[in-house]
Amino acid sequence: MNPDKQTLHAIRTDYSRAELAEASVASDPFVQFGRWIDEAIAAQVAEPTAMVLSTVDDAGRPASRVVLLKGIVDGGLRFYTNYASRKGRHLLTNPSASLLFFWPELERQVRVEGVTRRLSEEESFDYFSSRPLESRIGAWASAQSTVTTRADLERTYRELSERFADGNVPLPPTWGGYALHPDRLEFWQGRPSRMHDRIQYRLDHDAWIIERLSP
Repeated sequence: MNPDKQTLHAIRTDYSRAELAEASVASDPFVQFGRWIDEAIAAQVAEPTAMVLSTVDDAGRPASRVVLLKGIVDGGLRFYTNYASRKGRHLLTNPSASLLFFWPELERQVRVEGVTRRLSEEESFDYFSSRPLESRIGAWASAQSTVTTRADLERTYRELSERFADGNVPLPPTWGGYALHPDRLEFWQGRPSRMHDRIQYRLDHDAWIIERLSP
């Protein structure tokens, strides 16, 4: 065994970039989130809008994957996917879900919990039509989460590229958006000695309660 090779349990980071206090956060969690994501974008962190979406199937088995935040409208965090995908099937039977943003360059994470709703066809098409042509064709080509081969996938993509060569690509019938409306958000700032700052916003009868959580 290489004596210089670190074992997993020995890998650790002591965070010390910033602090987070109840007195310094915004009274509205969406204002606070806007500050942090703006700072993540300004710091040029890798994929600042990437978020881990966790869903649960009808047997209580969780699953997580990375999706991209595509907007916040009327208190809902929006993302888009294939409704027939695994995540789409989960959300059909259990609309509760969570999101996790992690910006290690800033030693920060944000946890979001709430209930999802499907966007209207018009809302989904507004975003779909703004995507590059190749991405719109890709949404038609992929029966997301089903078993396939690379050859079949590429053949389907080529056929659809010919079909939609004029650039007029309609919204796929199984593709669209969701908005997750939170009832709980937690802002985590790494601190030295694992004494991290955790500020939680909890929705209580239409009012946001701000609380500090023990690290």
